Parts: sequence; structure tokens; C-alpha cells
Amino acid sequence: MSAAYATFGLAPATRAGGVLADGGYQVHRDFVDFVVDGRPLLFRLADLDAVSPLASDVPPAIFTEHVRGLLGESEPPLPGGRFVIYGCPECADLACGAVTAVIERDGEDFVWRDFAWQTGEHADLELNGYHGMGPFRFRGPEYRAALDALAAGTGAPYPRRRVLLIGARVAVMARLAAALRTIGIGADIIQDATGVTAGELRGYGAIAFGRAVSEDRRAAVLDAFERAGAAVARVDGLAPVVPLLVAQIEQALDRGAPPRRLGSLAAAGGAADVEVTSACRVRVTAYRLGLLGRAHVRDVFDGVLEPGRHRIPLDPKAVRGESFVVARTTGSVLVRPVGR
Repeated sequence: MSAAYATFGLAPATRAGGVLADGGYQVHRDFVDFVVDGRPLLFRLADLDAVSPLASDVPPAIFTEHVRGLLGESEPPLPGGRFVIYGCPECADLACGAVTAVIERDGEDFVWRDFAWQTGEHADLELNGYHGMGPFRFRGPEYRAALDALAAGTGAPYPRRRVLLIGARVAVMARLAAALRTIGIGADIIQDATGVTAGELRGYGAIAFGRAVSEDRRAAVLDAFERAGAAVARVDGLAPVVPLLVAQIEQALDRGAPPRRLGSLAAAGGAADVEVTSACRVRVTAYRLGLLGRAHVRDVFDGVLEPGRHRIPLDPKAVRGESFVVARTTGSVLVRPVGR
């Protein structure tokens, strides 16, 4: 078998969760992605919402079994020597569809070939193969070192997936905490962090303040984190709208390795400017605060964008007054207020 050598690596990645415009939920998943020739392998699949089997919430024994399989130390789970490379982020059921590939040893080298989309026991390469993707030949020492480090707990660390909520509107904080927990993010509500132990503060990845929290109170909380030696992402809530706040927190918790598929987002002058680094499906949602603070939500775009900058028109009615836009793709989410 002949194939040019490709480099192999691992990097932390995120499937951003969220509360969707239709009221549905998208579960947050942290996982380890495969980096081939310096680029996440998932980025080669433009319209795929999926995670690798190396996810943070997989039981340790199953996680280790996946790593052993990638190293050729256990039997393939699918016929034909095939392994699941990416699967459904909600249930991991093969019936939902998965990207699979043959993984085999060739001397010291490891080869990944015959990538396909698979929904049953057998893959149809002619009908569902990813033609032009691979084969990838990896040098054995480099490949094994990356996976051995992961199995030993010294490679591709996961981010802390807990957030501390501080706000004046108790009902909003309670709904926000419930929504975050539903998508897999730990959330605690507190009014004063001065009595919280340093060890507990270091367990949070982000702290979110409601709009009504005073600057003095914010400064006191941040000082408690600093004295505890806890590096934490700060979220200043844009509006008391739960899906919008969830998106802000998802953005703050995104500690995945660059590059990210969403490069930038801006909104002004009746349009949203979105930059993507690789072809991917992007969904843009507008949130508007109406009379009496009631939130109005509208999906304004949902489609695949090619790499580069794109201008997406915004319906003036969807962004009248105080409004915000959220851009979401498989690995990340960005939130911006709409400028005037």
C-alpha cells in the first residue's frame, strides 16, 4: 500500500450545545478531535454535526477501549476492519449515521483508509464513500505517542464545564441554570463568592453576571477568583433571554484548539458579517427585546458556507431596537449585539 505520510495529532474540541429557536436543545459535548496535517479531520466534512468516540463523558473503560482500537490492540467493532471515527453527538447510535474508516497496521505505520458514511452493519463505499479523503499513512512512533499520552491522561485536556451564575433576577437565573444542565453544563447560582473555597472556585470554567449586577459586586467576585488562583472566563449577560445567555456561556467555555470554524461575527447596517475558516453549516439566529422586555426570536439563515467572509441580510423587523445575533456551527458559537 502506498500513500504519502501525513502528520497525526490530537486536540480538544467542542460540539457547542444550546437552546434552539424552536425550543429544542442541543447537548454540549467535549471531545478529542483528530488533527491530520495540522488540520482537524472534522473540518473536511462540511455539513456534519458529530463528535469522535473520544469524548469526555464516555466511561473510562469504554474510552480506553476506543484508544486501544485506534492502536490496533483490539478487534474492530464493525465488519471489514472498520472503526467509528465520528458519530452522533446526541446518542452515538450507528443508526443515526457515522463516519467510519478502516484502520490497519502496515509495518510500523498506521493507515486510515476507505472513509464512508455508515448507517448499518456494512458500509457501501460506492454509494456512501468519502471519495478523495485519504488514505492517510501515519508514522507509528508519532501516532502511538499521541494516543498513549491521551490514554495516560497527559494529552488533549478537556476544559472545565461548570459555570457560576450571579444575577438579580432569580427566575431568569433558575431557568438559565436548568437549560445549561439540560445540555450538559454544570451551573450553580450564588450571590456572594467570598465564602466559597478556593478549590471549588477553581472548578469553574466561566462566571456569568446578569445585567443588573453592580460593578462593585462584579469586582468583588472576580477578586475572589483571582485570590484562589482560578483563571475563569467572564460573561457579561447581554439580555435576560435564556437561549442568548446560553450561547454567550458556550462561547466563553470554548477552549478548543484553533483554528475554529467560525472566525468572526459582526452585525450592523441590516446585515450580519460571518467569517468561516472551512466549509461548514452555519445557523444564524436573531434575538430582539420588545416591549416589556419580551424576547422575539427568528432564524435568519441556515446553510453551508464556503471559507471566507459572508454577508447575511437581516430582516429589519427581526433586529428592531435592542437586538443580538447568534451564529452557530458544529464546533463553536459566536454572539454579538446588533450595532446601529
